[in-house]
Amino acid sequence: MKVLIGLIQTMRPHQWTKNVLFVFPAIIFDAKLGELNLLLRVVVACGLLILMSGTVYIINDLVDVENDKQHPTKRFRPIPSGTLPINFARLAAIIIPLITISLALLFDTALAVILILYLILQILYSFRLKHIALLDVMSVALGFVLRVMAGGVVINVTISPWLYAFTGLLALFLVTAKRRQELIKLGDTAKNTRPIFNQYNLPLLDDMLRIVTTSTLITYILYTIEVETMTKNGVNLGLLTVPFVLYGLFRYLYLIHVEEEGSAPDEVILKDRPMQITVGLASITFVVILYLV
Repeated sequence: MKVLIGLIQTMRPHQWTKNVLFVFPAIIFDAKLGELNLLLRVVVACGLLILMSGTVYIINDLVDVENDKQHPTKRFRPIPSGTLPINFARLAAIIIPLITISLALLFDTALAVILILYLILQILYSFRLKHIALLDVMSVALGFVLRVMAGGVVINVTISPWLYAFTGLLALFLVTAKRRQELIKLGDTAKNTRPIFNQYNLPLLDDMLRIVTTSTLITYILYTIEVETMTKNGVNLGLLTVPFVLYGLFRYLYLIHVEEEGSAPDEVILKDRPMQITVGLASITFVVILYLV
């Protein structure tokens, strides 16, 4: 039982919400959330992505086990702490993706292809890309774009290129901010616990953050202008949601620069009340525009 709990912990249940946030936009923004058969297809796609992303976490922890043993918090994870035996973790990293891909092939061939591409990308990241500056954060962002794509193919929806751009840039914003906070938090030990920090410094990460912040906002504005489901009676109501995105970006920058918040982005959002209120108000606005107006 302890080994099974360790396996589930290694698959990062607290990170599964990322799949929900990035798989569901296609059906939400296409105003088809009320169609039960399509909703169930998206739920299945999300579940399969959770299994695949969980496998990626197992692989990543196996690759980084020695470095994680030196990390102040990661050393308590099941694999580096010894709670989850390495051989058992290796077996799970083979069996889980085989089952996931097999189920996806029975459900939707296009989804299976995306899952395979996602797995290949993450394996490349774990073994090589995570050690190459810039490509490391870009490959993480691409993984989120594939999630959005998965949510679209299972309901046969053509997703706007601007939504893909916004998704990728938002993910890039969050992962760059996370890198920045890790560098500050780890200090002099950063290069030992995560070798990629030999290729990064604070000025570079701050410049990258400025660029992706601006680009994220611009691409979202362009998306709201293009998407037809948020235009009602010739009036583009989607622009009403832009202030929420702008405040969310500003609030997160405030938290990392002023409050010196060092937690992961998803943890920051879950515990920061102004951010929670912003997400809640934005969600209500989307529901009203897409489904009630």
